[in-house]
Amino acid sequence: MSHELDGHKVTDGMQSRTFCSFAAGRTKDFCRKTCRYPARVSCLIMSSCIVVAVLQTCIYIFTNQKPQNPEEADGEKKSVSLLTYSKLELPKLFNGVINCTAIIQGNETELQKAKQYKNASFIPDHSVFIKMTKNCTYFLQMRKYITFPLIEEDEDFPIAYSIVIHQRIDMFERLLRSIYMAQHIYCIHVDSKSDSSFKAAVQAITSCFPNVFIATRLEAVTYASWSRVQADLNCMEELLRRHLTWKYFINLCGMDLPIVTDHELIEQLKALKGRNNMETTKATTLKEKRWKFKFVVKGGKIFKTNITKDPIPILSSPFVGSAYIIVSRKFVEFIFTDQNAKSIIKWAQDTYSPDELIWASLQRLSEAPGFIPINHMYDVTDVNAKVRLVKWSYLEGNVHNGRLYPPCTGIHRRAICIYGAGDLHWILHQQHLFANKFDTKVDPVAVYCLEAHLRHKTMYEH
Repeated sequence: MSHELDGHKVTDGMQSRTFCSFAAGRTKDFCRKTCRYPARVSCLIMSSCIVVAVLQTCIYIFTNQKPQNPEEADGEKKSVSLLTYSKLELPKLFNGVINCTAIIQGNETELQKAKQYKNASFIPDHSVFIKMTKNCTYFLQMRKYITFPLIEEDEDFPIAYSIVIHQRIDMFERLLRSIYMAQHIYCIHVDSKSDSSFKAAVQAITSCFPNVFIATRLEAVTYASWSRVQADLNCMEELLRRHLTWKYFINLCGMDLPIVTDHELIEQLKALKGRNNMETTKATTLKEKRWKFKFVVKGGKIFKTNITKDPIPILSSPFVGSAYIIVSRKFVEFIFTDQNAKSIIKWAQDTYSPDELIWASLQRLSEAPGFIPINHMYDVTDVNAKVRLVKWSYLEGNVHNGRLYPPCTGIHRRAICIYGAGDLHWILHQQHLFANKFDTKVDPVAVYCLEAHLRHKTMYEH
């Protein structure tokens, strides 16, 4: 039995039939047949050395280790051979007929051609990833993970990620591959309500990386409830304990993808100089209803009670923004130790959609590292925040007539655009670092071309 995944055939027995095990086994068999006593002992010793050499060579090849650069002795910048780079290029899909460069440039002819592949995506089930990861070396090589640093100075700027997921193992794995670097650390929060096969697939993938782990404490995440914030807090605490030197924290969900390379991301974070980046604005009257009364969770849903809430402590009123943030390590440490921060966190736990007010409000505390003042002139909208690019259906239209963004070329879900290939040209001209939402079920060309574009930039344009 076999499956096709990104141009590679994945067979049930592939993991145990790699070149390494095959070559080592054949060498050993040969020596057993040809060695005769009394020379048998010395021959077996020799065969063992050959087996070890074969295995070492294969491990080197399949983990894409950086070759020795003779120029390093002169103190010059590290480099990787073009051969190694070529092994990390993503495979061509759709029979090689899709021109991603033209699509990203907005070429209408190529975009029309791409439409015929909208329903051509193969969505692998959980078992495919469980089988692939039985041999982690094979998995990393086949899925083209970059397992060595490409730029020396980037090694000194580790990032901590929290990724909250509940389904679509294929999109999660694509996201991980797109943002993975050996110096970073990744906490994966899996909704405790997710089915067991999904959890097993996530566990299988994370087991192949020393710097990727599933959060120890998992929440049953209910939409618009505190559980979504708690999932990130669980990861934040564990990331602080596990890794002592990461510089910035970024939280994502499984339908996000980066729209810049890792090097570009690091350069943007360095430019913040310890400041945070997130959406934080004064709340509208409509959103004020979210914290006038207490909310409770029952049966996996959130309900409003008739119990009036006290005003938010410390601040004159809450600020609102996005659930997704970029904050310094000092900010993360602050929210677990500062009494004012703890008071606001406790107050927000029975509000509606607290993920859209808690970070925006904490960012306005004057004692918070990287804070911005409460004056409305410092308000940051989602358009100006660099964290995450989202197209809302009610803000789309003709930008020449004052609409915020051009129409979505994919489909809408909960008023959010799930991007199509026609959105890529616009996306890659924005200042944001990540975008939401992508889905290979909606448009596999959009996902593939973005991945291929970023991989090429990562390998050849840094």
